[in-house]
Amino acid sequence: MNVIHLSAECYPVAKVGGLGDVVGALPKYLCKAGVNASVVLPYYNRKFVQENSFDLEFKSSINVGKQVFDYQILKESKGQLGFDLFLIYIPRLLDRPEIYSYPDEIEQFIAFQICFLDWIVKSGNKPDIIHCHDHHTGLVPFLILHAYPFKSLANIATVCTIHNAEYQGCLGWDKIDLLPEFDRSKSDLLNWDTCINSLATSIKCSKKFTTVSPSYLEELSQKSSGLERLFKEQKQKGLGIINGIDTEVWDPEQDHLIYKNYSIETLIEGKEQNKKQLCEGFGLEPQKPLFIFIGRLVTEKGADLLAETINTSLETLKDQLNILVLGSGNPITEKELSKIKSKHSKHYGLHIGYNEELAHQMYAGADFLLMPSRVEPCGLNQLYALRYGTIPIVHKTGGLKDTVIDIENKEGYGLSFETLSIENIVHSIERAISLFANREKLVKTRKKMMALNFSWDKSSKEYIKLYENLLSG
Repeated sequence: MNVIHLSAECYPVAKVGGLGDVVGALPKYLCKAGVNASVVLPYYNRKFVQENSFDLEFKSSINVGKQVFDYQILKESKGQLGFDLFLIYIPRLLDRPEIYSYPDEIEQFIAFQICFLDWIVKSGNKPDIIHCHDHHTGLVPFLILHAYPFKSLANIATVCTIHNAEYQGCLGWDKIDLLPEFDRSKSDLLNWDTCINSLATSIKCSKKFTTVSPSYLEELSQKSSGLERLFKEQKQKGLGIINGIDTEVWDPEQDHLIYKNYSIETLIEGKEQNKKQLCEGFGLEPQKPLFIFIGRLVTEKGADLLAETINTSLETLKDQLNILVLGSGNPITEKELSKIKSKHSKHYGLHIGYNEELAHQMYAGADFLLMPSRVEPCGLNQLYALRYGTIPIVHKTGGLKDTVIDIENKEGYGLSFETLSIENIVHSIERAISLFANREKLVKTRKKMMALNFSWDKSSKEYIKLYENLLSG
């Protein structure tokens, strides 16, 4: 079985969030299971590309509207990622350092999708499945069905995975001429709420669509930024599959980025040593429970509540805890979080930006992870935390609801709350401090979490079953 994953992100080549982590891991585990899985990305002039070698696989030219672009397909030479990686290079269009936010981003991703299909047609190397990720590749299922240059691909099964339905890739109808010539009687498949909606198009035209958790699939019918009716109409095509994590990258026993490696058997000493080193780096007291937040400082992640939550916790609970934040995003939120340092320097640390090494060290050294997300399609941070014996505190939404069971339940191992509010987050922090004081229960809970299986070995089997059903149907 030959499956091509088409995406804007793939760790370690180019990553902004969970999309990059998933596309960097799922194909590797599919290959381990015997699937011939590969990844196709735009070319990014970033560290990975600069430091590795690529072979020229194919070259040709395409039209995007009235413009003609020469393109190259470059293949990573050593196969070091566990799957074949292909980059689509277009001089002055797909050759830049950043992934998003260029003024011609629409043209970039349309060209990326057209080049991919043009390559498949001209090379004759047709896959069995084209697996599209998020709106950046959402026009592909439509184009292979209804664009005249790609009619020979119409029998290829397509899957689209929705990592975050907040971002839909809406284009004005003035961009329609950027697409290859297609059957105009099918224009309604592109339309949603008077614009060309790439995500809606992929849902309508793909054979199946998946979300990254079962609960998120259910939630999209109720709240999906204008696509609620579409998700209700297309529900029979949807499947929720929990993301996995790459247990080779996220393994406290082998992780070269943390201070002290540890396993379930050695977690007490391992967590203590990692915590001591982490706290020393930020001037915190390691004997107190350490709460961390890692992620984008945006409303979607509940980060707008973070500063007041931290202030309230540190003021009302006095010297009972430490809090450490790693993230970047909304400048106002960044400023609010920075102000806390002057008032609570002995119990609060902050790193604005993203640092992969520090993130690993925080998962290894912390006691509790705060995830007060408003929207969380799956969430990977809580899965990393579980793997490292760091207890997640989560708002019960999306994948957080599916992966974190409250400790009050017999099978529970985390802390969760129903309604998102500062009061509920602070109350959960108080519950966590009580748990921290109960050393026997704390260790037992950590061991239970670390024994859970949220690897891609498990989740990839569900994708293989989906692919097999598509091909047999």
